[in-house]
Amino acid sequence: MTEHSADESPADLREEAAEHEELADALEELLEELRDGELKGSRLEGLFDEVSSSNPNIWNIVSAFIDVEDGEAVVTDESKLAQGSWAPEIVEGCDTMITLDIEYGMMPDEFKYIAGKKLSQRIEEFREQAAEARNQADELEADADN
Repeated sequence: MTEHSADESPADLREEAAEHEELADALEELLEELRDGELKGSRLEGLFDEVSSSNPNIWNIVSAFIDVEDGEAVVTDESKLAQGSWAPEIVEGCDTMITLDIEYGMMPDEFKYIAGKKLSQRIEEFREQAAEARNQADELEADADN
């Protein structure tokens, strides 16, 4: 859940909700592409290549870093990690990311299922954050009316 500061206005909260909704919408479009299209030539082809062909004796996970530009999810980078977690400045530099365990030889259908599940989770999180921000804006407006 997102923490909101006491000095945020209802307008700020509604803007935040709209941003979360835009992220969720863009990820839903990406999810639809993943489920309905071919992996070859898709925005997640690079992630599939890294997950299915990287040496699991060296690498543990691979992440796709995703930015939303003009309402479209753009995979800006795929990167492997041997251990630990991503530096905060890397995570903060993108709108969202999905991370999968390296599984050498992973089949496309399995990738679609696992990546689709991760995308669905992120979509749900953004929708919940949007609803929370809208609810807080409503409460602030109701308090101001009293």
